[in-house]
Amino acid sequence: MSYLAVAVFWLLHWLPLPVLAVLGEALGELLFLVGRHRRHVVTVNLRLCFPELDDAARRRLARAHFRALGRSLLERGLVWWASKERLQRLIRFEGVEHLRALVDAGTPVMMLSPHFLGLDMGGARIAMEFDSVSVYARQNNPVFDRLLYHGRSRFGDQLLLSRQDGVRGTIKAMKAGRPFYYLPDMDYGRKDAIFVPFFGVPAATITGVSRLSRLARAAVVPCVTRQLPGGRGYVVQFGAPWPDFPTEDVEADTLRMNRWLESVVRTMPEQYYWVHRRFKTRPRGEPRLY
Repeated sequence: MSYLAVAVFWLLHWLPLPVLAVLGEALGELLFLVGRHRRHVVTVNLRLCFPELDDAARRRLARAHFRALGRSLLERGLVWWASKERLQRLIRFEGVEHLRALVDAGTPVMMLSPHFLGLDMGGARIAMEFDSVSVYARQNNPVFDRLLYHGRSRFGDQLLLSRQDGVRGTIKAMKAGRPFYYLPDMDYGRKDAIFVPFFGVPAATITGVSRLSRLARAAVVPCVTRQLPGGRGYVVQFGAPWPDFPTEDVEADTLRMNRWLESVVRTMPEQYYWVHRRFKTRPRGEPRLY
Protein backbone atom coordinates (compact mmCIF):
# COMPACT_ATOMS: atom_id res chain seq x y z
CA MET A 1 0.00 0.00 0.00
CA SER A 2 2.84 2.42 0.83
CA TYR A 3 4.43 1.93 -2.59
CA LEU A 4 1.07 2.45 -4.31
CA ALA A 5 0.60 5.71 -2.42
CA VAL A 6 4.09 6.82 -3.43
CA ALA A 7 3.29 6.04 -7.07
CA VAL A 8 0.14 8.19 -6.85
CA PHE A 9 2.11 11.07 -5.29
CA TRP A 10 4.71 10.78 -8.04
CA LEU A 11 2.11 10.89 -10.80
CA LEU A 12 0.28 13.82 -9.22
CA HIS A 13 3.40 15.96 -8.83
CA TRP A 14 3.49 16.45 -12.62
CA LEU A 15 0.15 18.29 -12.56
CA PRO A 16 0.02 22.12 -12.64
CA LEU A 17 -0.22 23.47 -9.13
CA PRO A 18 -3.75 24.97 -9.56
CA VAL A 19 -5.05 21.52 -10.57
CA LEU A 20 -3.16 19.85 -7.73
CA ALA A 21 -4.61 22.42 -5.32
CA VAL A 22 -8.18 21.58 -6.37
CA LEU A 23 -7.53 17.87 -5.89
CA GLY A 24 -5.89 18.54 -2.53
CA GLU A 25 -8.86 20.54 -1.30
CA ALA A 26 -11.19 17.74 -2.40
CA LEU A 27 -9.02 15.29 -0.45
CA GLY A 28 -9.29 17.60 2.55
CA GLU A 29 -13.08 17.60 2.34
CA LEU A 30 -13.00 13.80 2.33
CA LEU A 31 -10.65 13.72 5.33
CA PHE A 32 -12.99 16.07 7.17
CA LEU A 33 -15.90 13.71 6.59
CA VAL A 34 -14.19 10.41 7.41
CA GLY A 35 -11.42 11.46 9.83
CA ARG A 36 -13.50 11.38 12.99
CA HIS A 37 -10.57 11.33 15.43
CA ARG A 38 -8.63 14.17 13.82
CA ARG A 39 -11.80 16.17 13.28
CA HIS A 40 -12.44 15.87 17.02
CA VAL A 41 -8.90 17.12 17.80
CA VAL A 42 -9.35 20.10 15.48
CA THR A 43 -12.77 20.86 16.96
CA VAL A 44 -11.41 20.86 20.51
CA ASN A 45 -8.43 23.04 19.54
CA LEU A 46 -10.61 25.60 17.79
CA ARG A 47 -13.08 25.69 20.67
CA LEU A 48 -10.27 26.39 23.13
CA CYS A 49 -8.45 28.94 20.98
CA PHE A 50 -11.40 30.77 19.42
CA PRO A 51 -14.14 30.87 22.07
CA GLU A 52 -15.46 34.06 20.47
CA LEU A 53 -16.63 32.07 17.42
CA ASP A 54 -19.93 30.23 17.40
CA ASP A 55 -20.17 26.54 16.51
CA ALA A 56 -21.03 27.20 12.87
CA ALA A 57 -18.05 29.52 12.40
CA ARG A 58 -15.68 27.03 14.03
CA ARG A 59 -17.02 24.26 11.79
CA ARG A 60 -16.38 26.41 8.71
CA LEU A 61 -12.87 27.09 9.96
CA ALA A 62 -12.30 23.37 10.59
CA ARG A 63 -13.38 22.52 7.04
CA ALA A 64 -11.11 25.24 5.65
CA HIS A 65 -8.27 23.75 7.69
CA PHE A 66 -8.85 20.28 6.27
CA ARG A 67 -8.91 21.68 2.73
CA ALA A 68 -5.56 23.37 3.33
CA LEU A 69 -4.28 20.19 4.95
CA GLY A 70 -5.32 18.12 1.94
CA ARG A 71 -3.43 20.52 -0.31
CA SER A 72 -0.32 20.28 1.81
CA LEU A 73 -0.42 16.49 1.66
CA LEU A 74 -0.72 16.20 -2.11
CA GLU A 75 1.68 19.04 -2.80
CA ARG A 76 4.36 17.38 -0.69
CA GLY A 77 5.22 15.35 -3.79
CA LEU A 78 6.63 18.56 -5.24
CA VAL A 79 9.13 18.73 -2.37
CA TRP A 80 10.20 15.16 -3.10
CA TRP A 81 10.49 15.24 -6.90
CA ALA A 82 9.90 18.64 -8.53
CA SER A 83 12.89 20.32 -10.12
CA LYS A 84 14.71 23.09 -8.35
CA GLU A 85 13.62 25.52 -11.05
CA ARG A 86 9.95 24.65 -10.63
CA LEU A 87 10.07 25.00 -6.87
CA GLN A 88 11.80 28.36 -7.18
CA ARG A 89 8.91 29.54 -9.34
CA LEU A 90 6.28 28.24 -6.91
CA ILE A 91 7.88 29.34 -3.62
CA ARG A 92 9.09 32.90 -3.23
CA PHE A 93 10.84 34.76 -0.44
CA GLU A 94 9.87 37.93 1.37
CA GLY A 95 12.33 39.58 3.74
CA VAL A 96 15.13 37.08 3.13
CA GLU A 97 17.58 39.96 3.43
CA HIS A 98 17.13 39.75 7.22
CA LEU A 99 18.44 36.20 7.23
CA ARG A 100 21.11 36.71 4.59
CA ALA A 101 22.66 39.69 6.35
CA LEU A 102 23.09 37.73 9.56
CA VAL A 103 24.50 34.66 7.82
CA ASP A 104 26.91 36.76 5.77
CA ALA A 105 28.09 38.47 8.96
CA GLY A 106 28.79 35.12 10.61
CA THR A 107 26.08 35.59 13.24
CA PRO A 108 24.49 32.37 14.53
CA VAL A 109 20.82 32.32 13.51
CA MET A 110 17.71 30.51 14.66
CA MET A 111 14.81 30.57 12.18
CA LEU A 112 11.66 30.40 14.31
CA SER A 113 9.42 28.29 12.06
CA PRO A 114 6.09 27.22 13.57
CA HIS A 115 3.94 24.37 12.28
CA PHE A 116 2.02 25.98 9.48
CA LEU A 117 0.98 23.67 6.66
CA GLY A 118 3.51 25.10 4.21
CA LEU A 119 6.40 24.22 6.50
CA ASP A 120 8.07 21.65 4.24
CA MET A 121 7.72 23.85 1.18
CA GLY A 122 9.46 26.65 3.05
CA GLY A 123 12.19 24.31 4.26
CA ALA A 124 12.88 23.09 0.72
CA ARG A 125 13.11 26.62 -0.64
CA ILE A 126 15.45 27.71 2.15
CA ALA A 127 17.67 24.67 1.51
CA MET A 128 18.28 25.94 -2.03
CA GLU A 129 19.91 29.08 -0.64
CA PHE A 130 21.37 28.12 2.74
CA ASP A 131 23.09 25.09 4.24
CA SER A 132 21.05 24.74 7.39
CA VAL A 133 20.52 22.49 10.40
CA SER A 134 17.16 21.08 11.49
CA VAL A 135 15.74 18.39 13.75
CA TYR A 136 14.32 15.34 12.00
CA ALA A 137 11.84 12.96 13.66
CA ARG A 138 11.94 9.44 12.24
CA GLN A 139 8.64 8.12 10.88
CA ASN A 140 7.17 4.72 11.72
CA ASN A 141 6.60 3.91 8.05
CA PRO A 142 10.05 3.25 6.50
CA VAL A 143 8.91 4.15 2.97
CA PHE A 144 7.64 7.58 3.94
CA ASP A 145 10.55 8.03 6.34
CA ARG A 146 12.95 7.75 3.40
CA LEU A 147 10.86 10.15 1.33
CA LEU A 148 10.61 12.76 4.05
CA TYR A 149 14.32 12.54 4.74
CA HIS A 150 15.01 12.82 1.01
CA GLY A 151 12.77 15.87 0.72
CA ARG A 152 14.60 17.67 3.51
CA SER A 153 18.09 16.83 2.28
CA ARG A 154 17.92 16.88 -1.53
CA PHE A 155 19.12 20.49 -1.91
CA GLY A 156 22.41 21.85 -0.62
CA ASP A 157 24.33 20.40 2.31
CA GLN A 158 21.71 20.02 5.03
CA LEU A 159 22.43 18.71 8.52
CA LEU A 160 19.52 16.71 9.98
CA LEU A 161 19.75 15.85 13.66
CA SER A 162 17.37 13.81 15.82
CA ARG A 163 15.88 14.98 19.11
CA GLN A 164 17.94 12.26 20.79
CA ASP A 165 21.18 13.91 19.62
CA GLY A 166 20.80 16.60 22.26
CA VAL A 167 21.53 20.30 21.87
CA ARG A 168 25.30 20.25 21.40
CA GLY A 169 25.18 19.40 17.72
CA THR A 170 22.63 22.12 17.05
CA ILE A 171 24.60 24.77 18.91
CA LYS A 172 27.82 23.74 17.18
CA ALA A 173 26.11 23.92 13.78
CA MET A 174 24.72 27.41 14.44
CA LYS A 175 28.11 28.66 15.58
CA ALA A 176 29.62 27.17 12.41
CA GLY A 177 27.33 29.29 10.27
CA ARG A 178 24.33 27.02 9.67
CA PRO A 179 20.98 28.73 10.34
CA PHE A 180 18.73 26.52 12.46
CA TYR A 181 15.25 25.74 11.08
CA TYR A 182 13.51 25.33 14.43
CA LEU A 183 9.96 24.07 15.07
CA PRO A 184 9.33 24.58 18.81
CA ASP A 185 5.53 24.84 18.99
CA MET A 186 4.37 21.25 19.49
CA ASP A 187 3.41 19.45 22.70
CA TYR A 188 6.43 17.20 23.39
CA GLY A 189 5.38 16.34 26.94
CA ARG A 190 6.73 17.70 30.22
CA LYS A 191 10.43 17.29 29.52
CA ASP A 192 12.16 20.64 28.91
CA ALA A 193 8.73 22.33 28.88
CA ILE A 194 6.90 24.87 30.98
CA PHE A 195 3.24 25.85 30.99
CA VAL A 196 2.60 29.22 29.39
CA PRO A 197 -0.61 30.46 27.78
CA PHE A 198 -1.34 29.81 24.12
CA PHE A 199 -4.57 31.55 23.14
CA GLY A 200 -5.21 31.87 26.87
CA VAL A 201 -4.91 28.13 27.55
CA PRO A 202 -1.95 26.76 29.56
CA ALA A 203 0.17 24.83 27.05
CA ALA A 204 3.26 22.71 27.67
CA THR A 205 5.84 24.64 25.65
CA ILE A 206 9.48 23.77 25.24
CA THR A 207 11.90 26.52 26.22
CA GLY A 208 14.40 25.84 23.46
CA VAL A 209 14.06 29.19 21.70
CA SER A 210 15.26 31.00 24.81
CA ARG A 211 17.82 28.43 25.95
CA LEU A 212 19.40 27.59 22.59
CA SER A 213 19.59 31.17 21.37
CA ARG A 214 21.36 32.09 24.60
CA LEU A 215 23.83 29.19 24.42
CA ALA A 216 24.63 29.82 20.75
CA ARG A 217 24.35 33.62 21.02
CA ALA A 218 22.01 33.35 18.08
CA ALA A 219 19.68 35.91 16.59
CA VAL A 220 16.06 34.75 16.35
CA VAL A 221 14.48 35.41 12.95
CA PRO A 222 10.74 34.70 12.51
CA CYS A 223 10.14 32.47 9.48
CA VAL A 224 6.59 31.67 8.34
CA THR A 225 5.49 29.89 5.16
CA ARG A 226 2.09 30.82 3.74
CA GLN A 227 0.06 28.68 1.38
CA LEU A 228 -1.43 31.00 -1.24
CA PRO A 229 -5.01 30.50 -2.47
CA GLY A 230 -5.92 29.20 -5.89
CA GLY A 231 -2.77 27.18 -6.32
CA ARG A 232 -0.64 30.32 -6.65
CA GLY A 233 2.21 28.79 -4.69
CA TYR A 234 3.79 29.67 -1.38
CA VAL A 235 5.62 32.58 0.19
CA VAL A 236 8.28 32.27 2.89
CA GLN A 237 8.23 35.40 5.05
CA PHE A 238 11.25 36.33 7.16
CA GLY A 239 10.95 38.98 9.84
CA ALA A 240 13.59 41.18 11.40
CA PRO A 241 15.58 39.52 14.22
CA TRP A 242 13.91 39.90 17.57
CA PRO A 243 15.42 42.73 19.62
CA ASP A 244 16.30 42.21 23.28
CA PHE A 245 16.10 38.45 22.99
CA PRO A 246 16.83 36.23 24.81
CA THR A 247 16.51 37.68 28.29
CA GLU A 248 17.36 36.14 31.64
CA ASP A 249 13.70 35.19 32.09
CA VAL A 250 13.07 31.94 30.21
CA GLU A 251 9.35 31.95 31.01
CA ALA A 252 8.92 35.49 29.68
CA ASP A 253 10.85 34.57 26.52
CA THR A 254 8.66 31.50 25.97
CA LEU A 255 5.49 33.51 26.53
CA ARG A 256 6.76 36.05 23.99
CA MET A 257 7.12 33.27 21.45
CA ASN A 258 3.56 32.03 22.03
CA ARG A 259 2.10 35.52 21.81
CA TRP A 260 3.94 36.16 18.56
CA LEU A 261 2.66 32.83 17.22
CA GLU A 262 -0.91 33.71 18.20
CA SER A 263 -0.64 36.95 16.22
CA VAL A 264 0.50 35.08 13.10
CA VAL A 265 -2.10 32.32 13.48
CA ARG A 266 -4.85 34.94 13.51
CA THR A 267 -3.75 36.11 10.04
CA MET A 268 -4.33 32.61 8.56
CA PRO A 269 -6.05 30.43 11.18
CA GLU A 270 -6.93 27.70 8.68
CA GLN A 271 -3.25 27.03 7.97
CA TYR A 272 -2.03 26.23 11.47
CA TYR A 273 -1.50 22.55 12.30
CA TRP A 274 -4.67 22.06 14.34
CA VAL A 275 -4.72 18.27 13.90
CA HIS A 276 -1.97 18.13 16.54
CA ARG A 277 -3.11 17.69 20.15
CA ARG A 278 -1.48 20.93 21.26
CA PHE A 279 -3.01 20.77 24.76
CA LYS A 280 -2.47 17.06 25.38
CA THR A 281 -0.16 17.59 28.38
CA ARG A 282 -2.04 19.25 31.22
CA PRO A 283 -0.97 20.86 34.49
CA ARG A 284 -1.14 18.48 37.43
CA GLY A 285 -4.72 17.84 38.44
CA GLU A 286 -6.36 19.17 35.27
CA PRO A 287 -8.57 16.81 33.24
CA ARG A 288 -7.73 15.67 29.73
CA LEU A 289 -9.07 17.84 26.94
CA TYR A 290 -9.24 15.28 24.14
